[in-house]
Amino acid sequence: MSKADKILRVSDPRHLPAELRGGVVAIGNFDGVHRGHQAVLGRALEEAKTAGRAAVVLTFEPHPRSVIRPDIPLFRLTPAPMKARILDRLGFDAVAEMRFTHAFAGQSAEEFVSRILDHELGVGHVVTGVDFHFGKNRRGGPAYLMEAGKRHGFGVTLVDAFRDEGAEIVSSSRIRARLAEGDVGQAAGLLGYRYTVEAGISGGRQLGRTLGYPTANMRLPAETDLAHGIYAVKFRRADGTLHDGVASFGRRPTVEEDGAALLETFLFDFAGDLYGETCHVSFLSYLRGEEKFDGLDPLVAQMRRDEEEARAVLAKAVPLSPLDRAIAFTAD
Repeated sequence: MSKADKILRVSDPRHLPAELRGGVVAIGNFDGVHRGHQAVLGRALEEAKTAGRAAVVLTFEPHPRSVIRPDIPLFRLTPAPMKARILDRLGFDAVAEMRFTHAFAGQSAEEFVSRILDHELGVGHVVTGVDFHFGKNRRGGPAYLMEAGKRHGFGVTLVDAFRDEGAEIVSSSRIRARLAEGDVGQAAGLLGYRYTVEAGISGGRQLGRTLGYPTANMRLPAETDLAHGIYAVKFRRADGTLHDGVASFGRRPTVEEDGAALLETFLFDFAGDLYGETCHVSFLSYLRGEEKFDGLDPLVAQMRRDEEEARAVLAKAVPLSPLDRAIAFTAD
């Protein structure tokens, strides 16, 4: 996903170019851009195509929950840059990342509609989920939005909650729970694509290099609640090239007593310098949990077995969807 993204990102709806005003606007937090979100976003894209209008997403940064409940760490599935790249892959023209503050949360529902939707975005049509609420004390809901649309002259489409094959509602919290257990397969089924992270490649102790397994090291946000362990992964470089690999996420108990969690990826059949690049790692399979070995020799022996298993898993892997293909399987 490191191609030159076409999507326009603005932090203030007033910065939206004139040619993108009056478009179809999908509204929501969309953390994870999972299958439920994609149902809303897909309706917005259909409406935009039919009406010949721009397709825009209105979302909020930082995540509202981190502002309202700062005491509870929030595991973001898709921080703003990653979210924008996924929206770009889906076909949106722009994303307005509205700054969420206590003052913003305190505005009335009518202020949100008249100032942001009508005046600043000039919306032609709004698409959102049936559970979307807005304004002070969440007083604006579906009925209010429909009535406001009539008053301000824009259409409104409400999309029902999306349920998976087991008739359960797909939610970001369900995906976080699966990832915390290392169940990246179930998480991918809910997301509609393989869970993917992005970060810069940083230097380390270079112990892996001395063991014959040089790794690309990435420090993920402290709130990342991904199960510690070994994964079969797809690795995308900043230039868009893809590599298969095996990754370890955790604290490296064999070589460090109390290290910070680190994502270390060994790229198969690769030799080169990745330092400073912003890269992406897509998780395809959880191979095993993190272990502490009695010395480096048994550690290296297990790493060889991990590599063999990861190669076998990745050789059989196929995309789950066109979005998954674009994120984890197609080089730019």
